This record gives sequence, C-alpha cells and structure tokens, in this order.
Amino acid sequence: MKKKKEYLSLDKLRVYQLARELSKIAWEIYESLDWRDKKIMGDQYVESTDSVGANIAEDYGRFHYLDKVKFYFNSRGSLVESRHWIELLSERRKIDPKLLKKYLNCYKTLKPGLNGLINSAMKAKRNK
Repeated sequence: MKKKKEYLSLDKLRVYQLARELSKIAWEIYESLDWRDKKIMGDQYVESTDSVGANIAEDYGRFHYLDKVKFYFNSRGSLVESRHWIELLSERRKIDPKLLKKYLNCYKTLKPGLNGLINSAMKAKRNK
C-alpha cells in the first residue's frame, strides 16, 4: 500500500509565519505615522510588506513549479521594496528606532527563507 504524501499547511510554513510577523511590525509602524506620512510613504510601505505573505499564500495554491517560482520572486521583490520604504521612513526620522530594529531582524531572517523556497522549487523542477 502506497503511503499518502502529507503536505505542510500554509500556517505551519516558517517563511509564511515570518512574513505575517513582518506585516504585524509594519502595521505597528504604519499606525504611528501621521496622515501625511501614511499617504506619502506609509501606504506603499505597508502594502509592499503585506504583499510578501500574500504572494507566498497565492503560490501555495499553485501546482506548477514555474508558477510557484513566479510568486516567490514577486514575494521577494515586495520584500525588497518594503526595505526601501522602511529606510526612507528611518532616514526621515518617522519611526521608532526600536521598531526599525525589530523589523530589520525579521527581514534578515525572512529573506534567506524566501531564497530557500525559490531554490527548492527550482531544484524540484530540475529533478522532475
């Protein structure tokens, strides 16, 4: 009898958990901004940060390797974009340095995780 393959649920995926944590930190930063800063930088910052997890979730419903990789790349692109916005917010002294540090620590853990997903999907494609 062939054993049924078990898949890890999305909420158990470490890189998705990190993306959700990054979104929580981003929202905390966003809420501390005044209306003008939200309009100029904050909206784009929180949208790009939230897009990281959204793209991981969307990829999780895909079955073709190249389709999955496309969403992983989108996720990584959104992550790098969010870094751009957090740096601008920091340069303009719009965020608490403790929140910046918290954000950057999560970012530094998440980025290699996304690269690992990309490499894993590409390797699975080659081995198919």
